[in-house]
Amino acid sequence: MRGITTVEAFAGQRAVPPWEYSTQDVFHFGKDYNRHSKLQGHEKVSANRMLQDKLVQFLEGQDEWKQLGGRDHLIVAHHPNSMLFARNKLGSAMFVLSDFGRYSRKIANLEKDVIAPYKHMVRTIPIANSPSFSERPMLMYFRGAIYRKDGGAIRQVLYYLLKDEKDVHFAFGSVQANGIKQAGKGMASSKFCLNIAGDTPSSNRLFDAIASHCVPVIISDEIELPFEDVLDYSEFCVFVHSSDAVKKGYLLNLLRGIEQENWTKMWERLKKISRHFEYQYPSQPGDAVDMIWQTVSRYKKRTKTLMRHYLIVS
Repeated sequence: MRGITTVEAFAGQRAVPPWEYSTQDVFHFGKDYNRHSKLQGHEKVSANRMLQDKLVQFLEGQDEWKQLGGRDHLIVAHHPNSMLFARNKLGSAMFVLSDFGRYSRKIANLEKDVIAPYKHMVRTIPIANSPSFSERPMLMYFRGAIYRKDGGAIRQVLYYLLKDEKDVHFAFGSVQANGIKQAGKGMASSKFCLNIAGDTPSSNRLFDAIASHCVPVIISDEIELPFEDVLDYSEFCVFVHSSDAVKKGYLLNLLRGIEQENWTKMWERLKKISRHFEYQYPSQPGDAVDMIWQTVSRYKKRTKTLMRHYLIVS
């Protein structure tokens, strides 16, 4: 765990988000990488690649970029596939990302870039209605894609280890039909919710667990976590190394060995910090948007760089 400055120390301090700057400093670049990433008809270059090439050409031609080589620019490219081609030419800027899974360390790293949470899919449980230890009959919950590539291959191993346990729900699921509603109901009835690496180290499943006040069990060796310099995740999460998680009986024994008192401490902490992962408009002090810009502000002070220009990729 890195050095922690408690988030409470920043209470009442509000970072200035980019939309409160002059509009000439904020750029929005919309692209659909899923729809336009494949070649169509007689195309030799995909529309996605063409758009990114034009973006790089545009930015590098601006006087504002040339002044500091892009170091005073911030690029919000949160989806792992965002800026897939352009990122290698824009690495001097500060990125706001979900993780570093598809980036080289030279292009993206914690020395200059910010990790932001995914928007959770399930409904937030009101604090007053959050089920306690005895009101959550399931020990462990996971619902999602089972067969993934890269670091996510561990999901398949865990599926076969856990699928037949009586107090464990480990099943395939998607956002289709009532998938999100079922996931929210399942998480709210479980003591622990698994956050397992997928195609990249992070997923919105962690933030669904936080919104459900279900203690997250993080099985992702390469994960970087949002706001980790002000939040101590060990107070409300359980971390398990992948090599331990795949040992028969290890995960079950570990979680069953966590007593109600210790679980309740993590649950109470979850209820307090869950507001930091809520995206709202307009933003409120301490919510996800404000936390992101506070992180940017802290990084600016550390690197002594004034961020003047913002690019939001969606």
